[in-house]
Amino acid sequence: MKTRIFSTCLAVAAATMLLFTAQTSRAAELKGQLEIFSWWAGDEGPALQALIDMYNKQHPGVTVVNATVTGGSGVNAKAVLKTRMLGGEPPDSFQVHAGQELIGTWVKADRMEDLTPLFKEQGWMKSFPDGLVKNIGTADGIWSVPVNIHRSNVLWYIPANLDKWGVKAPASWDDFFAIAPTLKEKGIVPLALAENWTANHLWESVALASLGADNWDALWSGKLAFDSPEGVKAWELFGKVLAFTNNDATSLSWQQATDMVVDGRAAFNIMGDWAAGYMSTTKKMAPGSGFGWAASPGTGGQFIFLADSFGLPKGVKNRDNALAWLVLLGSREGSDAFNPLKGSISARVDTDLTKYNDYAKSASADFGKDRIVGSLAHGVTANEGFMSDFAAVMEMYLKSRNAQATAKAAQQIAVKNGIGK
Repeated sequence: MKTRIFSTCLAVAAATMLLFTAQTSRAAELKGQLEIFSWWAGDEGPALQALIDMYNKQHPGVTVVNATVTGGSGVNAKAVLKTRMLGGEPPDSFQVHAGQELIGTWVKADRMEDLTPLFKEQGWMKSFPDGLVKNIGTADGIWSVPVNIHRSNVLWYIPANLDKWGVKAPASWDDFFAIAPTLKEKGIVPLALAENWTANHLWESVALASLGADNWDALWSGKLAFDSPEGVKAWELFGKVLAFTNNDATSLSWQQATDMVVDGRAAFNIMGDWAAGYMSTTKKMAPGSGFGWAASPGTGGQFIFLADSFGLPKGVKNRDNALAWLVLLGSREGSDAFNPLKGSISARVDTDLTKYNDYAKSASADFGKDRIVGSLAHGVTANEGFMSDFAAVMEMYLKSRNAQATAKAAQQIAVKNGIGK
């Protein structure tokens, strides 16, 4: 009986592989439409357009429908996507942060196709780092194709401004607190901040500095409680940092917070390295001389990573066209066309670094040697349920500044959303 079952499983696997192979081999003959769903608009639009242009050249018979929903970090797009997925009208492929944002939500709900056969057909098991493949997969399959690697814990500044003000980029939060009062006296905001999700983004850099990488990972495995003494200390440090941010943060986009640094109204901003894409592509500033960067204070030698990826929902209207899109995204050519414009680095191990600027080369080198940990704000460490609840916890903290109560609330939502179970 076991032999018969095993033989059946092999037959199913072989048939699935043949199905993927047949579909990708017919790629040049594709017709109809391809709807891609993302939140890449405005300053991030050129990178997406570069991929669409490549797809149009490869598959001229397909009309690409760019269903972009604007909003930083996909806040608005995720709400629209939820309505469509639950309503039985999924886009052909959609952008999602690799990790638990997809796995803990749509994979858990059995709404995604396993892409393992595609990975094997394209040779991607060797093209992407093992650690990344583990983060986009489970014991039951691989669920999305990574387009890039972004770094969350980056401190941005303008070298000429720091020279003018007589300060240096802080390596620790103690360094920051030493220079922040001087900057405030000059009428300069020490640290630019924007709307709620950027507060979540800042929190993960502060928390990593406070906790260390081992305890950060322990939070997400359930081995360290959010309301532990260590967890409370992270919120206390966060409160001290917030005292040196701008009062109008909730009314600003992340680009506007970056503009404060570019214009000299603020000294620093902690943002993902899409800010490098914004400054180099939109603002036409040169990495290194025009703008500078460092690991966020207290996180040197550590790399908070996130990856944008695309998956294949079950029951899509244009499955073959979507598979061809995924093939492009995972290719070296697609990756190296997209990432230099986006400000990110390639997820592939064989990227052509000659096509990247000095910031990307620096980030790529760090990714190869630093301790890698996952981002909360961008979907690696926790599912969408926790992330949604955490936004409410953050709102509570921004109003109360009560570290004990906030840490307790964070632990409650961790239990509610199954962290550590």
